[in-house]
Amino acid sequence: MRPMIDEEMVEAAVQALQNERLVLGESVFKFEEEFARYVGVKYAVSTNSGTDALHIALLALGVGPSDEVITTPASFVASANCALHAGAKPVFADIDIRTYTLDPSEAEKAVTERTRAILPVHLYGHPADMGAIMDLAEEKGLLVVEDACQAHGAVYRGRKVGSIGHVGCFSFYPSKNMTVAGDGGMITTDDEDVAERAASLRNCGRSDWYIFERVGFTARLNTVNAAIGLVQLRRLDGWNEARRRIAGLYRRLLSGVEVVLPPAGDEQVRPVYHLFVIRTEHRDALADWLRSRGVECAVHYRLPIHLQPVYRRLFGFRGGEFPRAEELSRTCLSLPMWPGLTDDQVRYVCEAIEEFFDRKLWERWRPGSFGP
Repeated sequence: MRPMIDEEMVEAAVQALQNERLVLGESVFKFEEEFARYVGVKYAVSTNSGTDALHIALLALGVGPSDEVITTPASFVASANCALHAGAKPVFADIDIRTYTLDPSEAEKAVTERTRAILPVHLYGHPADMGAIMDLAEEKGLLVVEDACQAHGAVYRGRKVGSIGHVGCFSFYPSKNMTVAGDGGMITTDDEDVAERAASLRNCGRSDWYIFERVGFTARLNTVNAAIGLVQLRRLDGWNEARRRIAGLYRRLLSGVEVVLPPAGDEQVRPVYHLFVIRTEHRDALADWLRSRGVECAVHYRLPIHLQPVYRRLFGFRGGEFPRAEELSRTCLSLPMWPGLTDDQVRYVCEAIEEFFDRKLWERWRPGSFGP
């Protein structure tokens, strides 16, 4: 991918540097207001990262020691780390292999008397099954925190993700569908008390400048980053439409190739293709071949969270506990995806993939065999 930065964003950053407080300046609060309006919630609280947005959201909801948070092992590690940071225990449930997101029926099996929250992840920009997840949460009396860090602008049954659960969390890391030209995050909610607690927690626990109601964190979004985010937000819908068009072209060109394509949208679900992820048993050989042809590709993620070394040490996972998440990690490959990708570039990628399978190149592959 390539971050989208233009002259208007540079000018916004310069204006903020010259005219605003560098911490909690006017652009921060404007960005929060506009992002809340965009998502369709009453409140938005900015943070210095998506990871801190998840952590602070759990704390603002009162999640803590002795609580359990059900989430997916198929995600970036922050989706589970946030529970540990809050003093709670992450409990994993397997994915639906068709959507790569948390399977509500598996989440239901993981509920115990200590479960306090469910944290679905809209992985790769595809919304999780929020209808079933919200039904489960209501039945069991649980909180729902949406990890929308890869899904800015994705829509589920007419509502943007981040507005469906009790709280939504976003990341503005440079690789996301929109960025603040650095790290940044956002918490979205309709609950005024949760928003107030989150705003205090991200600002050292303050209720006033030298009055501290909570043990908080220095987790504020810088004013300059917020100024850039304001401009990026105005571009987001156009960029997402470009991603959908590029995904459609990939889908057409790869329809006859021996790969599993990512889930498509429909009338109920509109993904935003943060990543375009295919699956194949020949993943590593294909990746090596594409790189030898000048095509950058990546694996998101090579290990599911429960098999990361730290989680093996903490919880004793050995592999095999969540077979669908493990299958995804073994077979997934992210192809180039960003709004500026040209049709010719997409065709070049697809022709290289087709050549790989036509020539059955995996049969003579060894690590690095297609490199210089």
